[in-house]
Parts: sequence; C-alpha cells; structure tokens
Amino acid sequence: MTKLASLKDAVRDVVRDGHLVVLGAALETDIPFAAAHEIIRQSKRDLTIIAPISDAGTDLLIGAGCVGGIRGAWVGNMMSGVGYNYRRAAEQGVPRALTIRDYTNLTLGMALFAGSSGVPYIPMRSVLGSDIPKTNPDFVRTTNALAPGEPVVLVPALIPDVAILCVQRADAEGNAHHWGSRGLAQEGALAAKRVIVLADEIVDRSTIVSDPSRVLVPGHLVTAVVHAPAGQHPAPMTGRWKRDNDFFAEYLAHSKTRDGYLAWLREWILDVPDHATYRQKLGARLDALRIKGEALAAPANYAAE
Repeated sequence: MTKLASLKDAVRDVVRDGHLVVLGAALETDIPFAAAHEIIRQSKRDLTIIAPISDAGTDLLIGAGCVGGIRGAWVGNMMSGVGYNYRRAAEQGVPRALTIRDYTNLTLGMALFAGSSGVPYIPMRSVLGSDIPKTNPDFVRTTNALAPGEPVVLVPALIPDVAILCVQRADAEGNAHHWGSRGLAQEGALAAKRVIVLADEIVDRSTIVSDPSRVLVPGHLVTAVVHAPAGQHPAPMTGRWKRDNDFFAEYLAHSKTRDGYLAWLREWILDVPDHATYRQKLGARLDALRIKGEALAAPANYAAE
C-alpha cells in the first residue's frame, strides 16, 4: 500500500501540537525547510525541537510561535551564529518563552543513539566539569557501577514523536536512499515513533533494491513519504542542490528585528500556499542551484553467485 502523501496531509496527520520533533539532523545538509514552512502554515504549537545542528529551520519555527522547547546544543543560522528569533525567545520570551535543555552535540547524538538502540540511557564522561548537567535536569550524575568512585553522567534516551528527513530518492513505500553526510539523521529516524520522508525524487522500488547500502530508512518505519523536489532549500543536498547562500543572508538580515522577520514570514511562507508555489516563486534562482555535474561513485557488486 502506497504511503505517498502531499506535504500538507503528512504534516496535518503526523505532526501534533506538543510533539518532540527531529527536523533533519543531517547537520548542515538536507534540512526539511519545506516541512518547517508547512508546520508554520498549519499553526502547530508547543513543539519541542531536537536541534543538533539546526540551521535556520528551527529559528523559523521559533519566530512563528510554533516552538515551546529546545533540546540541543545550538539554534541559529550557519552563516552568523545564534539565530535572532531563538535569542529573542530565550532572552525576552518573544514571541513566547522556551524551555531549553542544553546538550553538547555529542550528548545529543548519544541520546538519539540510545533511543534508536532501545536502551534507557548512555553513561558519559565528556560533560563532567562543565555546566551542561546543571542546565539540563534530565542528566543524572552518578558513579560507574563497574568502577566504584568514578563519576559518570547518565544521558537519557531521546525518543522523538516524529522525525522529518530529506533524502535524494525514495519509493512509494518510503524506502529511502540517502548519500552524503548523514549526521544524526539515521539515529533520529530509528529512535522516532513516526517518520516523514521528503524525497527529491520518487523512484521505482527496483532502484532502491539495487543499492541496499544507501537505504537510510526502511519503508516499514516510514509513516508518510512526500515528493518534495528541493524540499531542503535553501540548504544543500549532496549531488542535487547547492546551498543558497544569498537566501540565508537575506533571512539573516530580515530576522535581525521582529518586524523584519514578520515581513519575511509573510512573503515567503504565509502568502505562499504550498511548496510547489514556493519553487515557482524562486524561479530561475532555484534552477541555478541545481547540481548539473557528475562525480559518480564506483559500482558495487551485490551478486550472490
């Protein structure tokens, strides 16, 4: 049975107010901005975003009032540091206050790894001596049961309600091929209760089966698969799309002030009904970002005899 859905239907049916959400997690690449836009259009509220390297996607959601909490090491714009919407929310409660649980990138990765592995926590030493355990009450300082007297910090597993991921291609059942930096995308997907895949291209199942090592998420774990070409724009996607540096710079300039952000939000999200219209609005600018060259991997032989 096909799991193909429109982006509007996938967000409406899978993302609920109050959900704990992984938004991308492949670090700088493959951030599902199209899903963030649709979450804003549907006025989802009280989301807690897991933000390993969130780029501007999480900052967008915070400014729109969709986010009530952050679990992460950093929220911002890769070109400038901390995002202005995140800073206003953290310091001034604008547009609303946030509940922030501080992580390092490593502890966040290990928390998702624990969630994906079905274990309750991961013992770690790397945050000992830092203030991170003081600012994150979920962390538990204790002693190593195998080495009495040795301190460790127990980092509890993170189990997201939904992970939203961008991939280069997927079939109609949600079996997804991804290449390039995976960051924490696979851990986030395997830890999550439900998964939405935004695919740059929908392909026949035979294409997926031909190269099983590139499968990021098996289809039986995917709730909905969406055909969303350039769904990661303005972020890059390996082999498909270049990074739109100018777009990030424009967002940065507008989001310095609350009024500037609201004007940008109106122009690029609220007055744009869907992702197809967003691509049309970008026009030739988007086509210029398409990667047209080739640097192909060597063939791999999966023959059994």
